[in-house]
Amino acid sequence: MSYPAFISAVFILLLSPGPTNTLMGLASARNSFWLVPKLLPAELLGYLTMIVPLTWLGGALISRWPETALILKAAAAIWVMYLATKLWVAENKDITDRSVTAGRIYVTTTLNPKALVFGLVLLPSPTAPDFLPKLGIFVALASIVAAIWGLIGSLTQVGARTQRRLMILQRAASIWLVIVSCTVAAGALSSLIPCI
Repeated sequence: MSYPAFISAVFILLLSPGPTNTLMGLASARNSFWLVPKLLPAELLGYLTMIVPLTWLGGALISRWPETALILKAAAAIWVMYLATKLWVAENKDITDRSVTAGRIYVTTTLNPKALVFGLVLLPSPTAPDFLPKLGIFVALASIVAAIWGLIGSLTQVGARTQRRLMILQRAASIWLVIVSCTVAAGALSSLIPCI
């Protein structure tokens, strides 16, 4: 894959709404944009935890044990639903807390279905000469996208005098995470049905 095509595909996929982006935007809206750089290492480590092993072993592992992908998707769906529930039941007094932690960002990003696409499809094999440059580009793009979502989160609170807007944002984020979780679960189920 050429560099322009790689950059475009990675950037568009990273920028699309998902569980990690939702949490980054919410963390910024709840606290401040400056929380995003503190959470960024957890996001990058989460992606790399999944992506690097997938580039080395993923294709062989999935072809030998196809249920591995199913297990990863199921774990992702369960985790994202858990996050959605936590956001929904949080009350006004909980809105400005720091419940979007580095640990939650790490687990969410590790289980993010996008990581499967990056590791199995978009990044070349680690033995390819362009692996390290493309991995570096991925890290740079992930950092840029985290900043974009953090900025979006901050902008939602410009001029807000009460916590009502933040509560609405939190509920919307919860609903979006439920949709993501159900989509991932449906994908896992649809891949399971031919096996039954």
